[in-house]
Amino acid sequence: MSTPQLIQGYEVVIGFETHAQLSTQSKIFSRASVAFGAEPNTQACAVDLALPGTLPVMNKGAVERAIEFGLAIGAHVAPRSVFARKNYFYPDLPKGYQISQFEIPVVQGGQIEFYLGDEKKAVRLVRAHLEEDAGKSLHEDFVGQSGIDLNRAGTPLLEIVTEPDMRSSDEAVAYAKELHKIVTWIGICDGNMQEGSFRCDANVSVRKPGEKLGTRREIKNLNSFKFMQQAIDYEVRWQIEQLEDGLAIQQATVLFDPDTGETRAMRTKEDSADYRYFPDPDLPPLVIAPEWIDEVRARMPELPRAMAARFVADYGLPEYDATTLTQSKAMAAYFEDAAKRSGQPKLVSNWIMGEISRRLNANAIGIEQAPVSSAQAAMVIGRIADGTISNNAGKQVVDALWNGEGQDVDALIEAKGLKQMSDTGALEKIIDEVIAANADNVAQYKAGKDKAFNALVGQVMKASKGKANPAQVNQLLKQKLS
Repeated sequence: MSTPQLIQGYEVVIGFETHAQLSTQSKIFSRASVAFGAEPNTQACAVDLALPGTLPVMNKGAVERAIEFGLAIGAHVAPRSVFARKNYFYPDLPKGYQISQFEIPVVQGGQIEFYLGDEKKAVRLVRAHLEEDAGKSLHEDFVGQSGIDLNRAGTPLLEIVTEPDMRSSDEAVAYAKELHKIVTWIGICDGNMQEGSFRCDANVSVRKPGEKLGTRREIKNLNSFKFMQQAIDYEVRWQIEQLEDGLAIQQATVLFDPDTGETRAMRTKEDSADYRYFPDPDLPPLVIAPEWIDEVRARMPELPRAMAARFVADYGLPEYDATTLTQSKAMAAYFEDAAKRSGQPKLVSNWIMGEISRRLNANAIGIEQAPVSSAQAAMVIGRIADGTISNNAGKQVVDALWNGEGQDVDALIEAKGLKQMSDTGALEKIIDEVIAANADNVAQYKAGKDKAFNALVGQVMKASKGKANPAQVNQLLKQKLS
């Protein structure tokens, strides 16, 4: 649990419920497709529509993805779990109930670990349970009425519920990003927030330190990390203002309006008793044998935390670098390939987190779409390490590769005349000329002023048109001035 950060004397308390759409080809209890973007009501079969006489059949792939998630977060995978009916009435819910899990979920406990700045955090999970999605009400395309699209009805979801362990919007967003990384890394969810594949609900309350938990309000369906932070920050300010004015907080479900930057109440928040849960009579208990768990564990990929630890051990990287480089599988693979090719892991790490990430962000693309391949990056870094080009020249080569001016690193270095001057005789001649022309700086350096030495180095670099090897310049200049 996090250290409290007080806002106007109040402690912020945040818990999350996240719906991750599982990456199966078909729905959780039917064979209907879950592909995104189909015409309304073209992917809802008789089971999804709850026509009389239809029965749900469990999707094995959805269960396996739940097992993978449980293993990834160090949770207990229940050998026996039970499906329940969550009863409520809404136009996009054909059955009049949602099949979910209540008393005995498939995944129990576990935690998500992440960094907030340099501080390591951990958020405990209560549970992760399997359930079906509802349909979707459409209001924008109709005048005076609403449409119902049941394509999403029956889509498999894993609802991931935390303890109220987060104490700031920064921490909440960092948690959500880490969870997003895990589910996409292990391939159980595509993480597309715009399409609704990864939807977060934030339960927010405030209290004076030492008091019992305040009344929470649930911000529904946050579909971007930016809006998530804005919504939580607004909600915290609103609740504090209410309490400071002597008003009580009413438990409610609220929506965030990104246009106004405000939350607004949608309905009073229900408690579990309002849903009248009871075991679903059409579905037997879900039994998961230890052998099945072992099979799933054997084919899981190396997890981000384990890979980060390996990067520290094998490549000597700082923990911060290793954590940053394992933000995605693609970035980790890019680093590892470039590090092996160049033999310069720390330099590769610096370039990925610096120059390459800067360009990726500017172009709003992922590293898997970078115009500079890991092999090309390794070649550039290798040429910097062996003194062929300077760091600055390396940036020019990356610019040329990025802009499609060529593919061969050495050819670009030659064409642009970027090779460093490493001929000792030629360098000594330039240094001698600089010393002769800068008697004042020479005298100041000999009097103990280091800035004068830097000025002389600058003059040498200028005279060589930036091609002199800085390390070699320093060495030769010191020899001549000693």
